[in-house]
Amino acid sequence: MADPSSYRPKPGQIPDSPGVYKFRDEHRRVIYVGKAKSLRQRLASYFQDLANLHPRTRTMVTTATSVEWTVVSTEVEALQLEYSWIKEYDPRFNVKYRDDKSYPYLAVTMNEEFPRVQVMRGHKKKGVRYFGPYGHAWAIRDTVDLLLRVFPVRTCSAGVFKNASRTGRPCLLGYIGKCSAPCVGRVSPEEHRGLAEEFCDFMAGRTGTYIRRQEQQMTQAAEEMEYERAARLRDDIDALKKAMEKSAVVLADATDADLMAVAEDELEAAVQIFHVRGGRVRGQRGWVTDKVEAVTTGDLVEHALQQLYGEETGDSVPREVLVPALPEPVEPVQEWLTARRGSNVSLRIPQRGDKKALMETVQRNALQALALHKTRRASDLTTRSRALEEIAEALDLDGAPLRIECYDISHLQGDDVVASMVVFEDGLQRKSEYRRFQIKGFAGQDDVRSMHEVITRRFKRYLVEKEKTGEWTDGQDAASGASEPSADANLLPGSAFPEDDGRPKRFAYPPQLVVVDGGRPQVAAAQRALDELGIDDIAVCGLAKRLEEVWLPGEDDPVVLPRSSEGLYLLQRVRDEAHRFAITYQRAKRAKRFRSGPLDDVPGLGESRKQALIKHFGSVKRLRSATIDQICEVPGVGRKTAETIAVALAQAAPAAPAVNTATGEIMEDDEDAVPGTTAGPAEEPVTAGASDERRGQET
Repeated sequence: MADPSSYRPKPGQIPDSPGVYKFRDEHRRVIYVGKAKSLRQRLASYFQDLANLHPRTRTMVTTATSVEWTVVSTEVEALQLEYSWIKEYDPRFNVKYRDDKSYPYLAVTMNEEFPRVQVMRGHKKKGVRYFGPYGHAWAIRDTVDLLLRVFPVRTCSAGVFKNASRTGRPCLLGYIGKCSAPCVGRVSPEEHRGLAEEFCDFMAGRTGTYIRRQEQQMTQAAEEMEYERAARLRDDIDALKKAMEKSAVVLADATDADLMAVAEDELEAAVQIFHVRGGRVRGQRGWVTDKVEAVTTGDLVEHALQQLYGEETGDSVPREVLVPALPEPVEPVQEWLTARRGSNVSLRIPQRGDKKALMETVQRNALQALALHKTRRASDLTTRSRALEEIAEALDLDGAPLRIECYDISHLQGDDVVASMVVFEDGLQRKSEYRRFQIKGFAGQDDVRSMHEVITRRFKRYLVEKEKTGEWTDGQDAASGASEPSADANLLPGSAFPEDDGRPKRFAYPPQLVVVDGGRPQVAAAQRALDELGIDDIAVCGLAKRLEEVWLPGEDDPVVLPRSSEGLYLLQRVRDEAHRFAITYQRAKRAKRFRSGPLDDVPGLGESRKQALIKHFGSVKRLRSATIDQICEVPGVGRKTAETIAVALAQAAPAAPAVNTATGEIMEDDEDAVPGTTAGPAEEPVTAGASDERRGQET
């Protein structure tokens, strides 16, 4: 626990102007970002008697070890910079809203040549029009099914579209009139884009124009005695009206507005937003947050507005935003919203009429969401706290292990030996910090030696990062003998800390507990690796699968936790996650190796030229029998490359012929191209956190 007076700036150093400030912890991580109209007055409020501070603010200032600030010219600029830094650094003490579920959107991919209508979740993409969010994906599909009668826009995937273009036959929707079939040229790209734009206009609330146009066409068809066409138009009008009925009119005069309500207690808050477009509720979403700082309702509204509109521009920001309380001051927020939209935005509290009544409905939804969230989370918080306390007591730790790292080794009979590192913080998965290792020090199967190598590599990286920041308590680097930070460290003026951007480093933060998947030998190897590096403040234990025993270094007997222990359950979850992560990586490597072929070993031969060779010759067998001159006929292949290919194929043993097990007949396969030469590298299985897993690979 740090003493705030140890890093308190002198009053004369802090400017009396608008700006944004950052608090950093001992590892140089940004733990809090705030803005102020007057930096001097705001920062002074943090460095008063700790007894007078809010408990969460007191925790923040005692966790921090330094404070920095950036001066800006206006409060609007401060708001923009604060939002950018919160998104960039993800500070632990800032209010962070979490969606209480994943909301689907109706998306129209206007960034494609033939726009597609589909259901999308997750981050928004540039060039895609979004409508919603909706409560359920089936609600989107029902709406789209009705509208495709009138706006037959493409809904198929890229693969289906390409296959239909290749065969010249549209899919079922093209035959029944719910797709204009641009894949086979029934409409031009311009005509199809026009349909997509009309679809977007209708979803945006401009419904009256299309219904009136359809009614006029129906009347005209009836007068011309084209009764079948009139009947189709009548059915189209019914479909449009049914789609409109799915969202009842709540505000008159085709109002575009977002209504936000907040329900809160001392620890948590829930936010509910209703998106009203054209007077109808077009979407709803909800967020929850832990109140990790002392905030008012206006502050919660301001943070919610930042998250809601921080990435939006144009019509995505409505003309009117109705809130339960106004931020203080309100002018910078209103100016920021106006800049995001490009025209004036009204931010106010509804006082009477339909908008006041609808706000009460939104408020009821927020109260219900908070009650439901607390019901779900209460036992979870209690359980996780109890689990960490039980682990600390069983392993005789000084405190609860808030950060736990677990390691596992995976291989197949000594081949493709890999290791995994998973991280749990506060009893929850921290997938962005998962890491993977390939065993490089030796070949073959030796789990104990592999564990020693992995622990050594991981904590060598930790010591390197620690040296960069100068975090030495004894003035000596136990691993390298360095007595001070690197001479080329870019130190801040008047500070022992080097310049740092505050972003998470790959191996910068030490755990309180290292868990290994295995028994006494694996634990001894992990402890030996830490001892060799001079690290003595990290606890080590192992969890053996056979009897779920907890092994400690140097102990002859394991620690046996009760089967009903929450601490044992948490250790099992950590161990099982490490096993899943390791075996997923090992299987992906094995699959990639199985898919490799003789052309993969040719130096300088990329994927494009491999495919060109197979396309030209039809198979590796024919390529092997080709002359150098024949290989040179392939576009992009020169004589030197052709000679290299011929030598590599001559040295590689041909694949064994396939045998029909029923008849004993040798099967001649003229297309014996190795899978790895006709397709790209094997992709890893996409699992939760897969993007983080790929990013975390250490090669």
